[in-house]
Amino acid sequence: MKKIINGSKAVAEAVKLCRPKVLPMYPVTPSTHIPEALTQMKADGELEGTPITVESEFSAISACIGASATGVRTFTATSSQGLALMHEVLHTTSGMRLPVVIAVANRALSAPINIWNDWQDSISQRDTGWIQLYCESNQEALDTMIQAYKIAEDKRVLLPVMVCMDGFYITHATEPVDIPEQETVDSFLPEYKPEHAYLDTEKPITQGPFSGPDSFIQIKFEQSTATDRSLEVIKEVAKEFGEKFGRHYPVVETYKTKDADKVILTMGTLAGTAKDAVDEMREEGKKVGLVKLKAFRPLAKKELIEALSNASEVSVIEKNISLGTNSGAVFTELRSLLYGTDPIPKTVNYIVGIGGRDVPKIDLKAAVKNTSGCGDGEIFWVGVEEVVR
Repeated sequence: MKKIINGSKAVAEAVKLCRPKVLPMYPVTPSTHIPEALTQMKADGELEGTPITVESEFSAISACIGASATGVRTFTATSSQGLALMHEVLHTTSGMRLPVVIAVANRALSAPINIWNDWQDSISQRDTGWIQLYCESNQEALDTMIQAYKIAEDKRVLLPVMVCMDGFYITHATEPVDIPEQETVDSFLPEYKPEHAYLDTEKPITQGPFSGPDSFIQIKFEQSTATDRSLEVIKEVAKEFGEKFGRHYPVVETYKTKDADKVILTMGTLAGTAKDAVDEMREEGKKVGLVKLKAFRPLAKKELIEALSNASEVSVIEKNISLGTNSGAVFTELRSLLYGTDPIPKTVNYIVGIGGRDVPKIDLKAAVKNTSGCGDGEIFWVGVEEVVR
């Protein structure tokens, strides 16, 4: 069934289809429409699970832990400062190996106060042990949400998943979205039957215990190994989803890169704008392509290197900044990844869209042109006026 709906409603439809039992949520812009839609579904008798009104985002993720530990599927949504408030408990969730799924409507972090989109909130949580999947469109947000549960609950993974979508660009914009039938989703995502995360008086287990130096490092090693292993599961789930629903989202997507010597690397909704920019540059006779990162955690190292293997120049376009390095997180990790490869393409970083500043096609085309004329490793802030003091 197709509907013209905003991305928040699309995510809510996906969550309903996944049949979570407990949904603790605290609304924060621009993710507010997600809990609104889910509570309306509950009032209309469409949602099986129970939405819980909590006093903060910290409480929301904490309630997810408690519910997930009993062995049921959970969901919450947040943005920006709300995700930052969850930080402590995000570590706990992944450390306890609980398959919680959260929708993150990406938004800038204060200060100054800003409600518009960039990726600073989720990128700041990259080391909390959560899988991070980024979406380009409303349809991809819906489809990724369904896949997220299957990935998180896989016995080889058992890790929480963030489904990241650009605030307002996805959450508030309307697009045609294909909503699957409940029976089809049920056949793809069966009822969650946990083996170890279950509060059962007949089979008691310890969850979240104290751990000394002798065992803590071993536990973290196993958590790290599971994160690396999750990449193959993400690919398997994407392939199965594509076969059943007709839409496939690779961990690294390539667009017109087969003969491209110049490549744009980006994530999220910027990929859609970049595809249009690539099309226009192709019409101008320029061999330009796009590489889109779907999974930022785990980083698809092999696939990323392969996708860039023919490129001599890579323009890394991202909506975040790692303060103290003056570069974006994607650029930093790409440079580390390419070290030792032969040949190493010229890589140039463009910090764009911070605090919601628009990123039109002309900026992306200018970035590609600029990369050709500047040095390897240079970093540019697009849209910044020089301040003279």
